Amino acid sequence: MASVNKVIIVGNLGRDPEVRSFPSGDRVANVTVATTDKWKDKQTGEMREATEWHRVVFNGRLAEIAEQYLRKGSQVYVEGSLRTRKWTDQSGVEKYSTEIRADQMQMLGSRQGMGQPSSDDGGYDNAPRRPAPAARQAPAAASAPRSSAPPPKASSGFDDMDDDIPF
Repeated sequence: MASVNKVIIVGNLGRDPEVRSFPSGDRVANVTVATTDKWKDKQTGEMREATEWHRVVFNGRLAEIAEQYLRKGSQVYVEGSLRTRKWTDQSGVEKYSTEIRADQMQMLGSRQGMGQPSSDDGGYDNAPRRPAPAARQAPAAASAPRSSAPPPKASSGFDDMDDDIPF
């Protein structure tokens, strides 16, 4: 029997992306994304809400895009799969972390501040821009968004079978 491991979330970043680079040149960006469910309590008639926080990992080109354009409060659409990592903390206790390994990401919301109030101290239009390395240059469709077009849909092209192949 076939199985499926697919996650789709739409939410807002809780903080700016944390980006790491490896000696190979690969980049990884970690973010936390909040999703909020809202409903009306049937007994009291009050509006209720619950927020869930998700750890999301972007690799390769998606990490570069996240670093350039995403900021705290940015609204994003993320597709990926769940991964659980086992690790040992400083006191020797084994711990587990479950995160979403992103395969696709779409920036949502307005271009002014990406979910934040418009200001000159951050946001989409003021995000630092760095060109991608020449060997990894993306096609024109994945470059910085034009003012009249929506933000690009980003995909790492990451195949679960090729974990050891750098992009």
